[in-house]
Amino acid sequence: MVNMKRFPVRFKNFKPYYKTDFGRAFFADSIEFIKSLPKESVDLIVTSPPFALIKKKSYGNESSDNYVEWFIKNFAAEFKRILKPSGSLVIDIGGSWNQGNPTRSLYHFEMLLKLCSKDVGFNLAQEFYWYNPAKMPSPAQWVNIDRVRVKDSINPIWWLSKSENPKADNRRVLSPYKASMKKLMKEGYNEGPRPSGHNVSDQWGKDNGGAIPPNLLCYNELIDMMQQDNLLEIANTISNDKYLTKCKENGIPPHPARFPMLLPLFFINFLTEPGDVIFDPFGGSCVTGEAAESTARFWISSEIDEEYVKTSKYRFNSFKK
Repeated sequence: MVNMKRFPVRFKNFKPYYKTDFGRAFFADSIEFIKSLPKESVDLIVTSPPFALIKKKSYGNESSDNYVEWFIKNFAAEFKRILKPSGSLVIDIGGSWNQGNPTRSLYHFEMLLKLCSKDVGFNLAQEFYWYNPAKMPSPAQWVNIDRVRVKDSINPIWWLSKSENPKADNRRVLSPYKASMKKLMKEGYNEGPRPSGHNVSDQWGKDNGGAIPPNLLCYNELIDMMQQDNLLEIANTISNDKYLTKCKENGIPPHPARFPMLLPLFFINFLTEPGDVIFDPFGGSCVTGEAAESTARFWISSEIDEEYVKTSKYRFNSFKK
């Protein structure tokens, strides 16, 4: 039984910038901070590290030439060390283009292969895709001017596991049945073999409380109306949430590369239970922390930019130093 009144992780040499009922936010370089976390103390690492983009961003990002070495050298072994045997690592990692020509970099695939190599030892549990229909067309030269490529609107998400059998339960992320499925359950299937080789049994018509999501995740605007598969369709267009409103009121620029809360929320529900520990080493504006807090999971966030840590407090109703 988890003691929900006591934070389950102790830290060496680092003091939280602020605390919430379930969380601890740190102003720290994640390369050093992660070493303070105890062995096998984290159930899920879910994060969106700075991508290897051609154009440098204000929040800092490595070039595609150095990215894989930078990530593997500084994080791979430590991620594996702090994860519990049943734990998972979920990485939202956007693609990039090669400098000066309209061809794609393979850096994120190279990183995946390296993470799953014998030297590192992670397992690829499943790949997901985040489709952002509101994503800006980029690079503008190839998409808008020369018209030789279409808009790049997909981010791959790697779900990696420490063991071959990580904790997961798709019953926690069931989606409502569509009208056509409800009709089939009412009227019944035509049982028997199909040309594909599949055999449809009478169990296909059983009501399991919702549809099992494939690995393409499609969300509607409202979380209670979402339909999920392994393509996450989430338009990153929110402009009036609590965090952005507070930043505007205080005249503070918000973090420029926030991912939508529905993204970490799906994996938190799918791969953890209340009382588990979530860690985001590239905390940014603490979207992962807000998602974890809303589902009674303990969370830890480290962020190297103090201003981002300071403003991330706006996500929470109550916090303390």
